[in-house]
Amino acid sequence: MIKIEAVVRPERVHLVVEALTDAGCGGYHVSNVSGKGTQQGVEVFTGRGTTTITRAALPKTIVTTVVKSEMKESVVEAIISASRSGTEGQIGDGKIFISPISEVIRVSTGEKDESAL
Repeated sequence: MIKIEAVVRPERVHLVVEALTDAGCGGYHVSNVSGKGTQQGVEVFTGRGTTTITRAALPKTIVTTVVKSEMKESVVEAIISASRSGTEGQIGDGKIFISPISEVIRVSTGEKDESAL
């Protein structure tokens, strides 16, 4: 089993969760966060538009799911195609982090590992 965390633009999250469902993903969590990556922030006009400041931490959304290892490629490809801006993509489209999961336990039934997914 693996955990896939995708940091994406907030305006693309609905496309990402639709793609996860289409890829056969059973469940996911969505968290709104802010942070700084390669994009390095944006300039924002303040006051009456006469001055600008650099806003370093930008709003992002993290979509987290745990899937069977054999689903990794299809889920990652679904996230990439749904979160990429245009055909080439742009800085700020996001990142995907993949981690191994050693054990999963469903609290309500006590089921373990893949049967708990």
